[in-house]
Amino acid sequence: MIFFKLFLIFPFLTLAFSHEAFNPHLLPRPLIIDYPNLAEPHFKEIEAEVKLQCTSWRFSVEANNVNPWKTIPEECVEYVKDYVTGRGYGVDLERVSSDAGVYAKSVELRGDGKDVWVFDVDDTLLSNLPYYADHGYGSEVFDKLEFEKWVKKGMAPAIKSSLKLYEEVLSLGFKVILLTGRSEGKRRVTTENLINAGFRDWYKLILRASDDHGKLATIYKSEKRSEMEKEGYRILGNSGDQWSDLLGSSMSIRSFKLPNPMYYIP
Repeated sequence: MIFFKLFLIFPFLTLAFSHEAFNPHLLPRPLIIDYPNLAEPHFKEIEAEVKLQCTSWRFSVEANNVNPWKTIPEECVEYVKDYVTGRGYGVDLERVSSDAGVYAKSVELRGDGKDVWVFDVDDTLLSNLPYYADHGYGSEVFDKLEFEKWVKKGMAPAIKSSLKLYEEVLSLGFKVILLTGRSEGKRRVTTENLINAGFRDWYKLILRASDDHGKLATIYKSEKRSEMEKEGYRILGNSGDQWSDLLGSSMSIRSFKLPNPMYYIP
């Protein structure tokens, strides 16, 4: 008989992620595998277990139970790749946009031009999947300079389900405000990329000004939403791929989280 060992340690929801010793590459050493022959039936069982545990990890990420983290677990690189390049990611994106659309139609707007829907840009309206396909689908530590090179190309495609929601929200009479963590220096390329991808007629595009640099995304976006409210706008909907797009102060009446297991922004 061929023996193998599979020790699974997945205390996702109780980990002390704030400890400096925490290595975000790992699923706190969830998998210690010793097997002599990959052709053995046991390997399929191990593979299925890895997929199950990576699915559980992704669920915890989307629920904001796992935070902060810098890279996806080593064991889940292929899983995340298969998810974001396969049908699953698309179906999940479509579900979020569909649910948001149902809500948008249920809202009775006041007709005074003050009803607002806020959209994040990166991986909410525009997809950076081509960039992450070249950078390990989130297995590499984020490189700001490399990412900025990608942004400057202005080639990010639209997330089709988000474009559909965007157009639907506009047609219902919402004012659309785009609130992105990109810097003010990227305004031109961001505007051109959005227009070329099919996004038009937004009311305002807000980017980080010089005095916003260094602020956590949650703080920066909360401050900008607060400014909207002070100007009399009612934030009825908010779409983003990061919890930092949605949480904090001056939150919208309803928020819709798009899936993103490739990176985390606090």
